Amino acid sequence: MAPEPGDAAGPASDERAERPGRAARDDRLRAGALYANVFVVAICGLVYELLAGTLGSYLLGDSVTQFSLVIGLYLSAMGVGAWLSRRLVGALARRFVEIELAVAVVGGVSAPALFLAFGSVAHFQVVLLGFVAAIGVLVGLELPLLMRLLEGQVAFKDLVSRVLTFDYIGALAAAVLFPLLLVPKLGLVRSSLAMGAANAGVALWGTWLLADRLGAARTGLRIRAVAVLAGLAVALGVADRFTTWAEDEMYADPVVFSETTPYQRIVVTRGRAGFQLFLNGNLQFASADEYRYHEALVHPAMMAAEAPRRALILGGGDGLALREVLAYPSIEAVTLVDLDPAMTRLARRFPALGELNRHAFDDPRVTVINDDAMVWLDEHAGTWDVIIVDFPDPNTFALGKLYTRLFYRRLIARLSSGGAVSVQATSPLFARRSYWCIIETLRSAGFAVQPYHVTVPSFGVWGYALARRAAFEPPRRVPDLPLRYLNAPALAAMFELPVDTAPVAVEINQLDNQALVRYYEKEWRRWE
Repeated sequence: MAPEPGDAAGPASDERAERPGRAARDDRLRAGALYANVFVVAICGLVYELLAGTLGSYLLGDSVTQFSLVIGLYLSAMGVGAWLSRRLVGALARRFVEIELAVAVVGGVSAPALFLAFGSVAHFQVVLLGFVAAIGVLVGLELPLLMRLLEGQVAFKDLVSRVLTFDYIGALAAAVLFPLLLVPKLGLVRSSLAMGAANAGVALWGTWLLADRLGAARTGLRIRAVAVLAGLAVALGVADRFTTWAEDEMYADPVVFSETTPYQRIVVTRGRAGFQLFLNGNLQFASADEYRYHEALVHPAMMAAEAPRRALILGGGDGLALREVLAYPSIEAVTLVDLDPAMTRLARRFPALGELNRHAFDDPRVTVINDDAMVWLDEHAGTWDVIIVDFPDPNTFALGKLYTRLFYRRLIARLSSGGAVSVQATSPLFARRSYWCIIETLRSAGFAVQPYHVTVPSFGVWGYALARRAAFEPPRRVPDLPLRYLNAPALAAMFELPVDTAPVAVEINQLDNQALVRYYEKEWRRWE
């Protein structure tokens, strides 16, 4: 039988018909893979930005200023990168892979390099912002190049909407991952290196996705991508040792414990005189002389209160103020509210600190709550006979809110009629306006206040506020306890302020102006 017309040409005709279909499918698959790249690139880019802001806050303080500078410079640098992308003509696939590798290197090493620079470079802020600008420019080049690589495969309106959608979703993923996973689980250095590895992975993957456009260049690019990945993998492997070494360079004594939490960087160092606790690089106490600070903080309030039975400690997660409060047999219950569970956990489990606080957290009278003190005060009813406020100094707006009139109004609402409050209030000598800002803010909230001070060798002259609901005289007798510093003459002298710590005119610290943080930043900068 003679074949039907066209039979002989059938298979070849079918193959020709299938080729455009396969090409279209391949284009769709490649486009989908490149959209996934957009998602990963967006995560990495925002994490680099968050890392820079967090490092600036940890090392330089004033989180609002640091994040404002970082975000503003990063976004403007991205704009510069996007503008520069128009000058890249030809070999777009190769240029995209090379830019990814550049982001991997610069972004990946940014956190380790900044830790090193902090201890050895005079103008650290310049180095920090230099990294931000460099990463911003490189990240700004990425999206325009990706869009040009996808151009022609989908309609322009679909291209723009899809690329921006994956970019924004990636940014959201980074914003969630950074505080919940990256910082608490990996830490800043390893998070930086991990994001660098992700960018290098995108570059390596791109050498296959864009193989037909790379030509002979793909082999060299793959070798470079593998080399960058290998280098970052090695760096990840030694990141903990590097962080310990870098912190040893930052602190006078060797680091014996360190942990990055969602709230702060906790570091403990040990030297011949004992051990020291630092939060975000700021000394919180030295074991050699902390008793001066904590006896001065706690006992005046305990003496000023009428028959104290219930005590509230805000902050003080190290347990040292708690130790002093528990020394009073009249105390029936103590509630300690500290934001960071890692801090109260350290106070229990770090042997030297547990010994120093006399294992205060094991006392059945103690209830520990890990929460924001300002929120907790607002949400929980009850009154206390003694309230001890032992927050870190107000060097950020997050801490400054705990020294505002609003906070103190919530505090006075929780104080029993015969109760007393003591507040650590920074140095009246080194930060005079800051100190009197705290005193006057307490008074504006309705407290009667007695300012006082003590000398702590690790800190210098340090200030406190003793407050009650009604006018009162400062206590003149000391408790019948085995104290190491306080006696009657020392107690009386604490309430006598020298001329150079006398009152000065200040603004009230309110939530919407944070005058205290501005005072603090300006005054302490002189002593750095």
